[in-house]
Amino acid sequence: MSKRCFGCLLAAVFGLITMSAAHAQIFVANLGNNTIGEYNADGSTANASLVSSGLAHPYGIAVSGSDLFVVNDTSGVIGEYTTSGATVNASLVTGLNHPYGIAASGSDLYVSIYDGESIGEYTTSGGTVNASLVTGLSGPTGVAVSGSDLFIVNSANNTIGEYTLSGGTVNASLVTGFSGPVDIAVSGSDLFVGSDDSGTIGEYTTSGETVNASLITGLNGPTGIAVVGSDLFVANNYGDTIGEYTTSGGTVNASLISGLDEPEGIVVESVPEPSTWVLLLGGLSLPVFWWVRKQNRRARHNV
Repeated sequence: MSKRCFGCLLAAVFGLITMSAAHAQIFVANLGNNTIGEYNADGSTANASLVSSGLAHPYGIAVSGSDLFVVNDTSGVIGEYTTSGATVNASLVTGLNHPYGIAASGSDLYVSIYDGESIGEYTTSGGTVNASLVTGLSGPTGVAVSGSDLFIVNSANNTIGEYTLSGGTVNASLVTGFSGPVDIAVSGSDLFVGSDDSGTIGEYTTSGETVNASLITGLNGPTGIAVVGSDLFVANNYGDTIGEYTTSGGTVNASLISGLDEPEGIVVESVPEPSTWVLLLGGLSLPVFWWVRKQNRRARHNV
C-alpha cells in the first residue's frame, strides 16, 4: 500500500468517525394543522412544517429508506414524501375507507383501515398486493411488523391480534384488557402499546405475556409510539408534546418536543450508533498494524 493509498484509508476512517456524529430524526404527523414536522433527537426543531400541503388529517406515518409514507384519514389516501420534505406522490394509494395506521417492511406497506375493519397490503410504489389482507377486525388503528408477523391494535374491542404477513391468523386475541389502545411499537421480543383512555404505555411480549401493563403512566393521549434502541418516543395528542422515555419505563424528557398541534403519528429515522463504527475501526486496526510494521521493516532494510 502506498503512502497515498494509506492517506485515503485514513481519510475514509475519519469520514466514518464524522458520520457517527449524525443524529436520529423524529417525524411527527400533526393532526390539528395538517403538517409533518421534523425534529432532532435532542428535541430541537429541524423543520416544523416539513410537509405542509396536500395533507388531510394525517394519522399514521412510516419511513422506508429516504421516504415518508403518510396516511390521510379524511381523504382516504397515502402520500409519499422524501425525508427532506419533497413530494414524491401525494396520492400514492387512494380509495381507502378511513385509513389510520401504517407500517413499512421491505417494499411493502401494511395499512389499517378503520371503517373497513381490515388491513390492506400495498407496495411502496403504490401497487395493490391485497386490499383485504386481514379482515374481521374491530376498529384497527396501530399496526407493527416483526419478522413474519403483523401485530394489530383493535381499538373497538381492546385487543392486540397477531397475524402472518400473508394474512393468516396466529392469535386474534393475543393480548386483551386494554382501555382505548391506539398505537403499537415492537422491539425485539417486546410490544409497547399506547392506551388513550388510561394514558399509559404497557409492555408485553410478542407471545402475549404481560411484562408491565403500566410501564409508563400519566400520559395525555398517547396516540403514537416509536422505539429506537432503548428509547421510546411518545406522541401526546392532547398535550401537544412528544415525550422521551426508556424502554424500562424511566423518564428521559416528558416534554422533549412541545408546541405541537394534536400530534398523532410519529416515526424516528435512526442512524448507526458510534459503536457501529468502533467495530468497523477495530476490524481495520489489524491490517493497518501489519502495513505499518511492514513499512518499518522496509525502512530498516534500506538503511
